Amino acid sequence: MQARPVIGITGNIACGKSAVLEILGELGALTVDADVLAHEVMAPEGPAYAPVVERFGPGILAPSGEIDRRRLGQIVFSDPSSLEALERIVHPFVFERALGIIERSTRPVAIDAIKLIESGMGRLCDQVWVVTCPRDQQVRRLRERNGFTEVEALLRIEAQPPQEEKVHSADVVIDNSGSLESTRRQVVEAWERLVGTEPSVPTA
Repeated sequence: MQARPVIGITGNIACGKSAVLEILGELGALTVDADVLAHEVMAPEGPAYAPVVERFGPGILAPSGEIDRRRLGQIVFSDPSSLEALERIVHPFVFERALGIIERSTRPVAIDAIKLIESGMGRLCDQVWVVTCPRDQQVRRLRERNGFTEVEALLRIEAQPPQEEKVHSADVVIDNSGSLESTRRQVVEAWERLVGTEPSVPTA
């Protein structure tokens, strides 16, 4: 294991990866959100912008010239081949940026990536943590958090492999179906087993 361990956090959409990432940040990890990196590489000045627009056409652009991610999402989450095409463009750039962050870090790193395993980013990690919750919670969170209709939420959920496939690749499984306190306890215990130090903030 590296002196600065790398934790890969994954799980299906709206299962609570961001909450786990935030807790790890409080415990002292450098946190990396792959979705933020994807935003950066698809921004007008980013390396994925031109190839994404070329592949999906100017109809995905907002009046500002930026990629309208909701419009793009309506295309790729209703067509598996389009989703695969988008991932082939974006994932290598996200991987490159994540690798650079890891190499520069002097402390443990936690990466939140919904396609951590599928993109190959899991190879950068000492441990893979999978966050789970029931399907009805995913739908509710997507509708409340993103303002999606039930159809839009289900399209995104059904575009992903079953949670069980990710669980089979997990070193740690975090059950995020209960309270935040329950999730925090699981994260702290797994962190202490990996890093071997006491948390830097209270866990209550």
